[in-house]
Amino acid sequence: QVQLAESGGGSVQDGGSLRLSCAASGPTLSDYAMGWFRQAPGKEREFVATISWGGGMRVHADSVKGRFTISRDNAKNAWYLEMNSLKPGDTAVYYCAAGESTTTMRRGRAEYWGQGTQVTVSS
Repeated sequence: QVQLAESGGGSVQDGGSLRLSCAASGPTLSDYAMGWFRQAPGKEREFVATISWGGGMRVHADSVKGRFTISRDNAKNAWYLEMNSLKPGDTAVYYCAAGESTTTMRRGRAEYWGQGTQVTVSS
């Protein structure tokens, strides 16, 4: 069974930075796209970023473009979200996920999900 575990969440001030990590255990997720989603209190879960297996395709939501960067390390079966210039509006539970393609990930569909890690940005 594939299990995903996020780490790196926490509390930062407005303008701060955090790096989220997602480690996959179990079978290697060959050819899977990886991604990050977030859910703020009272809001629906939203797409944040996705990256293809080879890393050649990366897509970031407009709300985070230029501030967040997704990357992956297939040798470690892991992927990351570097978050800079954080704003209070970025406060949410962040989930890592793995799915069929970057296209399906952008549509919110994934096969595997992590449990989530809290990111809180204070003003």
